Amino acid sequence: MFRPRSNRVFRLALLPALALWISSCTVPLGPGYTIEKQTVQVHFVPGTDPRIAVDANYDLRNSGTQPLPSIEIRLPGPRRFRVTQLRAEWDAAPLQSEPPSEFVSRPRDTLFVLPVPWPPRQGHRLHLAFEFGRPVGEASQLNFAADAFYLPAEGWDPELIPARGLFGSGGIPPKKWELSVRVPQGFLVHASGREGKTERAGGENVVKFTQHPGDHYPFVVAGQYTATRFDSAGQTIYIWTRTSQEQAALQQAQDSLARAIRAYDAVFGTRRKDARALWIAECPVAGSCVPRLSPAMTRLLLPENVTIAEVASLDSVLVDLSAGFPGFAVAAAPSLAASWLGYGQNPAFWEQEPPISALPIFAAALGREAIEGPQVRSEIIRRALASIPLGAQAQNGQETHAREKGLLFFYALQDQYGQQPLANALRDMIQARRQRGFNLDDLIAALEAETHQNTAAFVRLWLKHPGIPQEFRARYANDAAPAVTSSKEMLP
Repeated sequence: MFRPRSNRVFRLALLPALALWISSCTVPLGPGYTIEKQTVQVHFVPGTDPRIAVDANYDLRNSGTQPLPSIEIRLPGPRRFRVTQLRAEWDAAPLQSEPPSEFVSRPRDTLFVLPVPWPPRQGHRLHLAFEFGRPVGEASQLNFAADAFYLPAEGWDPELIPARGLFGSGGIPPKKWELSVRVPQGFLVHASGREGKTERAGGENVVKFTQHPGDHYPFVVAGQYTATRFDSAGQTIYIWTRTSQEQAALQQAQDSLARAIRAYDAVFGTRRKDARALWIAECPVAGSCVPRLSPAMTRLLLPENVTIAEVASLDSVLVDLSAGFPGFAVAAAPSLAASWLGYGQNPAFWEQEPPISALPIFAAALGREAIEGPQVRSEIIRRALASIPLGAQAQNGQETHAREKGLLFFYALQDQYGQQPLANALRDMIQARRQRGFNLDDLIAALEAETHQNTAAFVRLWLKHPGIPQEFRARYANDAAPAVTSSKEMLP
């Protein structure tokens, strides 16, 4: 067991709890509304110019203390989506929109003026409808094929914004709501939530998924995929590809993924017993699935011809196979690490401070190392060292290569304390802090509990001085980088 964080951190942790208590009060403290029922339907329309139609209905009730003159909605942004045919209705009457001028930094937010002020305790039906089209000359926008599409977690579905004013509330989805996906027969469908019944009509299937708070942001993957299922290392994994693959190639991918999963289990602990199966689907259009890691980080981790997968959810990733199927497992494994580290459980997973912000990158590196062999470790270390100039200085108190240095910090911890002790510390920290987040203090506490050593001097050497410690850089200066000592080795 490692020690709890300081009282100051504990007090800061109480602030979100206080906000949650205020929002849960049955007696309203300010303007607000409640979403009593919510349904969202996604309809894929194939053809020479395919499109995705989204139709959303919300049963709302003014649960606040005053009439509401408008309702604010965060719509899909133009940088990621080409949105057409937008319609908004209030009890079947068209709503007029205007951008909220004071939120110019939030271009996705749209203010809809209600026909008459909405009095307290009164209920209304809000209807939103729009379509996604394929991009026209905008490479960064979502793209899809005539027989497959993907809606990423976060960004595509409307988000209702809390009412303006002191103690304003609203916009929280109900504890259970329905996402339905309407596709041509023959399409496979995977989406967030719990899959329910499938209805058939007019050559189409309507697959319904019940969403709960634990599902977080909704996503959809559907198309004419070829599905392969296998069970390995205690996990069920589905592989969806646009074309059939040779059995030998599939077996190689399965073996590689199994090695990565065993490595993640060893370092980060096993996934929860109620965790869903892992899904790895080919991206509908090459280049349209956007990974969370920056191109610079991707270049550190992967060969030049491999693109890292996009994380869709806690259990699903999208893989770009433009470089061919042999790179499938190498591209998918780094993103699968998010399932062990807590993507979707810890909302700040992608917004950590250095060096913890480099933990997803370190996890991705471990996945590739498990697949391709121990030589990957020294390769990645040398790449990261080459990206940080000798004598690098901080600018405005910030490291100019914080992510790269953070990645090397974890490798330095392996060298200093051993792979096995670091793995034990990471596993204890992640399991203890699941769904609550973790920071550097938690890592230090877990590592000291595991090694029975004071790590303060070593951490200061790395984090309180700019650049990379000379001893570490010299250790990996030669072509043949040394391995960690055998007494400290862990992974096979």
